Amino acid sequence: MKKWLKTLIVVGIIALVLFAIFRGTYNGFVAKEGQVTLAKGDIQVQLQRRADLIPNFVRTVQGYTDYEKETLTAITEARAAVKEAQTPDQLDAAEEKLNGAIDVWVNAVTEAYPDLKANQNYIALQDELAGTENRIAKARSDYNEKATKYNVAIRRFPANIVAKIFGFNPVDLFEASEGAENVPQVSFE
Repeated sequence: MKKWLKTLIVVGIIALVLFAIFRGTYNGFVAKEGQVTLAKGDIQVQLQRRADLIPNFVRTVQGYTDYEKETLTAITEARAAVKEAQTPDQLDAAEEKLNGAIDVWVNAVTEAYPDLKANQNYIALQDELAGTENRIAKARSDYNEKATKYNVAIRRFPANIVAKIFGFNPVDLFEASEGAENVPQVSFE
């Protein structure tokens, strides 16, 4: 066999191996990016679930009180901001605003109407909201886990070369809000 033919075969084999490595790395990034997107969607589902529970909560309490329009307007605006959030930072800010509005409203209503705490619908909705908060925390944890794996994968050498060529960029993680380390004060009296 001629020397140029052997060289051509070796170069062809090397090119095929490199192509397979690039293809596998690229497809791995696509899969990890898909997992991150799915995990982000799971967070949105749980936030939507919570947002959908709030009108039921309001209707349950409505029979007990003429609640403040200003507080409900703040809750409605915060719900809309959660739905419109695109990044983890925007979602955190919108969620913080929603939590604050809900806390103000719930505390004001339970102080003004102590017998409301015994209402079965109220208790059931409180349980649903607490369960949803747990689901949100779990979804955020899952997202952060998948996002970290993705971020690490696109930074490893030599895979980082493929990531740079095809535009795979790191994603943001959910972080605790400033002041989250402080224990919240809750009062139902």
